Amino acid sequence: MDILKDLTFRGLINQQTDEEGLTALLAKESTRLYCGFDPTADSLHIGHLLPILILSRFQQAGHQPIALVGGGTGLIGDPSGKKAERTLNEKETVAMFSDRIKDQLSRFLDFEEKENAAIIANNYEWIGSLDVITFLRDIGKNFGINYMMAKDSVQSRIESGISFTEFSYMILQSFDFLKLYQNYNCRLQIGGSDQWGNITAGLELIRKSEEDAKAFGLTVPLVTKADGTKFGKTEGGAIWLDAEKTSPYEFYQFWINTDDRDVVKYLKYFTFLSHEEIIALESKALEAPEKREAQKALASEMTKLVHSQEALNQAIRISEALFSGSIAELTAEEIKQGFKDVPSYRHEGGEIGLIDLLVNSKISPSKRQAREDISNGAIYINGERVQDLQQVVGEDERIEGQFTVIRRGKKKYTLIQY
Repeated sequence: MDILKDLTFRGLINQQTDEEGLTALLAKESTRLYCGFDPTADSLHIGHLLPILILSRFQQAGHQPIALVGGGTGLIGDPSGKKAERTLNEKETVAMFSDRIKDQLSRFLDFEEKENAAIIANNYEWIGSLDVITFLRDIGKNFGINYMMAKDSVQSRIESGISFTEFSYMILQSFDFLKLYQNYNCRLQIGGSDQWGNITAGLELIRKSEEDAKAFGLTVPLVTKADGTKFGKTEGGAIWLDAEKTSPYEFYQFWINTDDRDVVKYLKYFTFLSHEEIIALESKALEAPEKREAQKALASEMTKLVHSQEALNQAIRISEALFSGSIAELTAEEIKQGFKDVPSYRHEGGEIGLIDLLVNSKISPSKRQAREDISNGAIYINGERVQDLQQVVGEDERIEGQFTVIRRGKKKYTLIQY
């Protein structure tokens, strides 16, 4: 199956400029395409995953992706999809962010493959040395103000206010496409649906600058959630691709909790499962949604893809231990992941009576309540119920000497740290 048919099955084409022409080009030759990633943070998040995986799908189909890191445009800020002006980062910060993004992209794109190895480019190479006269005479003259004002990315910001800096972003991104066309023979730009205006502006600049040029644009849909909440956000914030910012366990849990109404769409969007495998999972989701087989497949595929098989195994192990209450079977690292967001208390010193520990850590409000909690069987240490009022918590209750997990009732966990 060719790449455009695969993208169509998966619902991944939002708009394209010339379907017939692009189909012919892709069938004729290995084509270079690009997507830009502005370094606005020290990690990409799952909102970036869709275009990254589109690049990967094109590479697997024999084409050559260019990952463009916006070392130059990252200093300006894209107004697309934003309600207010971005905070501008310092040059050194953007450079650091750019290096981090390069490392993360290598997880998804093959930069070693001899035939169609992915290419990393940084637009600071041509934007950083661009002088204002050249910018105005050779590039800016190709853009009419009315044309720019008609673009959604600008139109949506007119009322709230847009600076000349962000207004110029479209011109700079268009210049990126022109430079990649000239330097790399890049014929296709892809991006999110909010980038349609910037992409078509780039095509117009290429048409005006290069005789007989033929280039294309394609956008992917905005990822939405059936319940109306924003995709990729939780109470703890964004879901990052960096394991230090979002642990593999948290990442796995995000996908496992996918709404039944969204799970098949996400399997198509994000996984590399075959059409037949996805259709089979769709049938299972309809026949027995309570088994959540589609969610398990989605969570497994995504955690393995973004992190590793080892990280997936660890995430499943933590999930099963928390479900069964077998806390003592976990390692200290797994405890750290699984209980990242629960209240914690640091105990300085040696062994301590359980009643005192419950009061000191504020698990129980008083010694009287602590005695009642223990006697009533409401207290668990590392998953094991404790009803001995004389219980002492010492070395034997410490997991790898670092943690003790105390649970009061069904769900109230506290992490004791040493």
